[in-house]
Amino acid sequence: MDFVNLIKTGNSWKFATEADLEDFVWANLKELFGLIPLKRQYYVKGQICDILALRENKQLVVLELKNVEDRYIVQQLTRYYDALQEVKPLEDEIDYQQPISLIAIKPNFHRDNFTDKKYHNLSIDFFEFAVLADEFNYYLQIKNLDLDNEKVLKIEIAHQDRERREDIPSPSRGLMSHLAKCSSEQQEGILKFRQKILSFDKRMEEISSAVSFKYGNGNSKTSKFCTEFYFDSKGIPIIFLWLGLKNNSSDRISRARIWTDWQGNALLEGYVPSGIGTKINLSKKTLSTRIKIMN
Repeated sequence: MDFVNLIKTGNSWKFATEADLEDFVWANLKELFGLIPLKRQYYVKGQICDILALRENKQLVVLELKNVEDRYIVQQLTRYYDALQEVKPLEDEIDYQQPISLIAIKPNFHRDNFTDKKYHNLSIDFFEFAVLADEFNYYLQIKNLDLDNEKVLKIEIAHQDRERREDIPSPSRGLMSHLAKCSSEQQEGILKFRQKILSFDKRMEEISSAVSFKYGNGNSKTSKFCTEFYFDSKGIPIIFLWLGLKNNSSDRISRARIWTDWQGNALLEGYVPSGIGTKINLSKKTLSTRIKIMN
């Protein structure tokens, strides 16, 4: 990754948002924990796991990250464990014959966390981190609180200081009910997209209706939207972006539809003034051909 957003609070530094912390840990899973990245913001049975990763032997590791103190991280990891054990997703990549490993990562742990862990049947590793700065650089210092030798690891953070919002709201019940009908790829994609949108600027808000979830600077006639998730009558998610016309050479902003196979390929349907768009829909059978051409 190119950079991470940091903010200063008093005499110390912290990640601007939990999403920034997650970005950094995800990009450095190998160096920090010796893990192989698998999935981020993974939706399973009503739960959203921050990070799923693998050890070399295909053992599943679940990481839950907090940018502030939290008293209920043990309970969260327990719910993730239960959902993953019941559903057993991604079986072609994960060896479920091995126990699921649980990791909690926070800047500091509340005493209740240690009490919950003390009487818990599952094994959970506590990792405490801090953002350190010298005259020239910033570093993430992280240590495993369960090791007697308190081994400390420190890696450099490429950063950018920006003002960003820290209070990203959890997905609404309405959005989660729609996501429950989607594939795991669609769920993961939409939740990652939503997190990125809401963490971009503190003025960004989520405006919900029965089948539509818009993102912009407020719910009024003068609101300026940038994104919309729309769910059609079959529960299929549709993505709209408000983009500059004529490759941004025009002052006008238009509503465009993004067609995607949720595998990293996408096509842009130009101006969609109303409805859900039809231009690419009429030639949807050519999608795979166009993807080959793009590749």
